[in-house]
Amino acid sequence: MDVHNPNAAGAARCPMHDEAFAAAPEKVYDYLRAHGPAGPVELAPGVDATLVVEHETARRVLQNPGVFARDGRRWTMLAEGRIPLDSPVLPMMAYRPNCLFTDGAQHLRLRKAVTESLDKLNVTRIRRDVEPIAAYLIDQFSELGRADVINHYAKLLPMLLINKLFGCPAAIGDRVTTAMADMFDGRDAQRASEELSDCFLELVSLKRRSPAEDITSWLVQHPAGLSDEELKDQLVMLIGASVEPERNLIGNSLLLLLERGGDDGPSMQIEDALDHVLLNNPPIANYATHFPLQDVDLGGVLARANTPVVISFAGANSDPSLTEAGQAHSRSAHLAWGAGPHACPAKSLAQVIAVTAIEQLLNALPDITLSGSTAELQWRPGPFHRALVALPVEFSPTPATRTASAYRTTPARAAAQPTPLAPVPAPTATAGSAGGAGKGKKGFWSSFLEIFRV
Repeated sequence: MDVHNPNAAGAARCPMHDEAFAAAPEKVYDYLRAHGPAGPVELAPGVDATLVVEHETARRVLQNPGVFARDGRRWTMLAEGRIPLDSPVLPMMAYRPNCLFTDGAQHLRLRKAVTESLDKLNVTRIRRDVEPIAAYLIDQFSELGRADVINHYAKLLPMLLINKLFGCPAAIGDRVTTAMADMFDGRDAQRASEELSDCFLELVSLKRRSPAEDITSWLVQHPAGLSDEELKDQLVMLIGASVEPERNLIGNSLLLLLERGGDDGPSMQIEDALDHVLLNNPPIANYATHFPLQDVDLGGVLARANTPVVISFAGANSDPSLTEAGQAHSRSAHLAWGAGPHACPAKSLAQVIAVTAIEQLLNALPDITLSGSTAELQWRPGPFHRALVALPVEFSPTPATRTASAYRTTPARAAAQPTPLAPVPAPTATAGSAGGAGKGKKGFWSSFLEIFRV
């Protein structure tokens, strides 16, 4: 075995699922890049892949669906039963009939339904939906003078927003929030995935009977005529493509802003912080699994047919060739949103959500600062995301009155809404499922709806 060349026959694979990778993923990217445009990695125990870390090669894979397919049914080791069915990466890699894992005409049909439904949203609608959710969450911890803005804010805001954009009623929304939290945190992910599917089938049935101005209804009404199963799988895909990336985009950008802040607040614009994060610390660092239709030479690295080829957006963005070409800081050069036919269709919406969420937090808590040093922060292990475990902050305690005052500006609107509830206790760092509801226990979504009848 050649321990110096990761691409040599029999060479050891770089693990991407341990704490060492979470703490310093750039070491793996640099090591692989020193020997070629891609190299062998282990995404999880027993799950091997080829990771592309060179920018030009990454674009070649992303933009060439005729050679690199997305359909996970081509994955030979999975089809042969050699991948553990309880592997934590399987939900992110195995085939689902949605526009992320399909190719050709099927992909075009499903993607058209999704993109044209998302196109019905606009900046005004997104900001209108984000602002009260942000205020509601801030009210849960503003009087304490301290918070973990990952688990008390950045993690919960996208979950609640998805409920709003999907048009979830209280009961379904609480179950969706709980299932999402459990799935992303690895708590019985298979059961959580099944619960999420059940919730969305119920939601689709509801919207067929009573459509409204929401993404689920627009998908139901789309001329593509998606079946209930297809609709459910598009909603599951939208959850996965929005909640975890948005959480990390908000969290990583907040970290950068607070690191560079002073007594007068952050020293850089929020939009600039987002651009910096997308280039240097992308929230989804490695993903876009492809399966070559035949053996492919990736610049001297052989990618076998029907084996996973994963794109390192973080590795491609840090490719020294971009610096040499003068593109290291170009917004158009980074691959955080992907490229080719499967590029993210909602990047503008994602940025508006993040900017609005961060604006709301900084405006409500203007003297917010990091608690402790950045060296003490930990990153969540996992091959795909770049995600903080927690982001503790301190600030001057502020009365929890925003949800009562900022969003009831007219007598008619005030009369139509009930008296605010007492603040819901902020969830603990491990209680993402505090956003859901046990039997007889009100969840975050139903509590929010009791304040904002929107």
